[in-house]
Amino acid sequence: MADLAELAGLSKITVSRALSDSPLVNPETRERIRELAREHGYKLNISARNLRLRRSHTVAVIVEMKPSSDRTMFDPYPLGLLGGISQELTAAGYSVLLTTRQGANAAAVQAADGLILLGQGVHQDAVHRFDKLGVPMVVWGAGLKDDSHVVVGSDNRLGGAVVADHFFGLGRRRPVFIGNPSHPEIYDRLNGFVDALGVHGIKPLLMRRDEFTPDSGTDAVRSLHARWVDFDAIFACSDLLAMGAIRGIQEMGRSVPGDVSVVGYDDMPLGASFLPPLSSVRQDWQEGGILLARKVLALIRDEPTESEILPVSLIVRAT
Repeated sequence: MADLAELAGLSKITVSRALSDSPLVNPETRERIRELAREHGYKLNISARNLRLRRSHTVAVIVEMKPSSDRTMFDPYPLGLLGGISQELTAAGYSVLLTTRQGANAAAVQAADGLILLGQGVHQDAVHRFDKLGVPMVVWGAGLKDDSHVVVGSDNRLGGAVVADHFFGLGRRRPVFIGNPSHPEIYDRLNGFVDALGVHGIKPLLMRRDEFTPDSGTDAVRSLHARWVDFDAIFACSDLLAMGAIRGIQEMGRSVPGDVSVVGYDDMPLGASFLPPLSSVRQDWQEGGILLARKVLALIRDEPTESEILPVSLIVRAT
């Protein structure tokens, strides 16, 4: 900075402000100093600046799910959320460090200014694990019992309730829920479903499946068939499960929606082009990602922020 200041005939503080895009330096002066820096081979040392400021200007985004061939990172979850997160953080001058739960022990993650956790884990074990990093954290999912975390999520109880009302309106009286209620979001979907059906004296059957994949949905229906369970509706906690369930129903020689109504969750683009087009509960992934980013930035800046729940809607198609 001393060399550039001498070359430009300016003070070191002016050079410093120009290189950090300070509005206190007019655009012409900023560009002149940058051009001098380029001519003489100088560039800003980001690591040194962050060390001085005690900030990395990085937010780590940890995807709790374990990607597989059936459930990839190309799904709307987490891809839709990541779009909103990246848009907001980049605009604020932050880098996004993306990793999975398995890679979260890296030094770069632990040096991040903030953390966004996509997925709470079974019995919220992921939340408890990353609490130990001691950095500002915002979580995507269901509300936490202790209310000590900032959470952004969809209204999962409402999602379950609207599916229950939909089935009842169709005259379905023997519904099945497929999913793993050990996950807080799935637990809320199940409870909303059960409570809304309970008003009508209907008790759904729970088919617990840990994997949210098409094969898992097909396996659940095969198990129902093997046990001679009579059912006329399936609410799957994800679209992939729902699509697998439809395949299983068709293998049994039954039709969707003639014999069995099926509703999934997430409203994936793949569901709309599935045959038959899948009915599903829609979440606003883009808005969710934007809110996650805004709230983690507020925590980093020691600004007040609070949890927020987004509305959901039932998209009725052909199933």
